[in-house]
Amino acid sequence: MGNTHQLQGKLKALKLGGMLDTLELRLGQAQQEHLGYVDFLEFLMEDELQRRANKRLVTRVAKAHFEEEKTFEGFDFTFNPKIPARQIRDLATCQFIERKEWALFIGPVGVGKSHTIQALGHQACRLDYKVLYVKTSRLLSDLGGGHADGTWESRLRRYLQPDLLILDDFAMKEFSVQQSEDIYELVGERSRAGSLVAASNRLPKDWYPLFPNPVLAEGILDRLVNRAHHVILAGKSYRPLLRPDRRSTSQLEKHLEEPIDGGGTDVK
Repeated sequence: MGNTHQLQGKLKALKLGGMLDTLELRLGQAQQEHLGYVDFLEFLMEDELQRRANKRLVTRVAKAHFEEEKTFEGFDFTFNPKIPARQIRDLATCQFIERKEWALFIGPVGVGKSHTIQALGHQACRLDYKVLYVKTSRLLSDLGGGHADGTWESRLRRYLQPDLLILDDFAMKEFSVQQSEDIYELVGERSRAGSLVAASNRLPKDWYPLFPNPVLAEGILDRLVNRAHHVILAGKSYRPLLRPDRRSTSQLEKHLEEPIDGGGTDVK
């Protein structure tokens, strides 16, 4: 294959790590397959482009601050037939982000809301969109701190910058007057800035009593509800399958269902 030491040094100096990492592999491939110069160079360039794409993805996922790195490849659509798989896969094309549309994921605990919205965010990262995931309580705490130290506007801008903002656990409990005002400002500004995805255990009609000011509630929910795709997740919870003692528990339940033998010593 010849001495590639000088070439490796030049690739390193030019920060072409993708080419550097696969140089020996591609040289061997070129000899075995009798590749032309152009084909050989094209393979090396593809390696470099892939390395850079992977690096960008790692950076975007890190900046998204997902609670867990979830993907649709790891989601079991077959477990719960009530999951609207077609609608979720359509959103996973991320065309709704391009159109600055919103989405609400509604359903009880354990049906996969957090997994789905984080997988949607991960898919958006793959497609070069900037994403930010945050629990609603943490967002409100962060904005609340901004009122205390005079940094509220700069903190708000952080939630307006990404192409996709994901709010998990929305409307879990009643909002204070200040929190409802912050949500009103966020939703209003976000409607011009880009897409928003929110997940909640409550139906939208049950959100109104959580806001102390009915006028603000109407303004917030009009934007949230009427401009969003509604994804209703129903059915059984997936979480019992994740219990570490699931197998032993299942064996115990099976044993308890067996008929009791009438023989043996009476227990007093």
